[in-house]
Amino acid sequence: MLKVKNGDIDKMGLLYERYHRQLFRFLFNMTRQKELSEDMVQNIFLRMLKYPEGFMGFGEFKMWMYHIARNVVYDHFRKVKRTPAHSDVKDYEEKIEGGQITDAQIEKDEELKMLESAMGKLSDENRELLILCRYQELKYNEIAKILNTTEGAIKVRVYRALSQLKNNYLKIEK
Repeated sequence: MLKVKNGDIDKMGLLYERYHRQLFRFLFNMTRQKELSEDMVQNIFLRMLKYPEGFMGFGEFKMWMYHIARNVVYDHFRKVKRTPAHSDVKDYEEKIEGGQITDAQIEKDEELKMLESAMGKLSDENRELLILCRYQELKYNEIAKILNTTEGAIKVRVYRALSQLKNNYLKIEK
């Protein structure tokens, strides 16, 4: 990113190739909307290209990228009411009738839907913490840098978020 900041714009392509999938997974887990997440990835890299001076060079690029991504997500949800992601039920039913999906896959899909529903009932902050920690596999100290807090505070918040997720899941399961 320092090279981009100094005018070597071609290096942005390398950064994009290295991080766009990881960034997409984070955004998709936050929004549950494929097209929106793809658009947000593009928006984030455009912001990085437009405002390279925001990267000071003394921190990790990945932490700066996630900070921008968080801002893009929250900007979007401030402007637009949160809309649930929709799935194509008819297509899913056709796969079941065609024998393309086994009972084990159906059961796994149901569990994932319950987990997704339980995640959806978490506050935005708790959902974001669990996505960063469990899905993106960031370390507590990395999350602390992104959220501008201490590692100890992140450990406590993740523990509480997991407890809330467990309670939400158990309520849905009943």
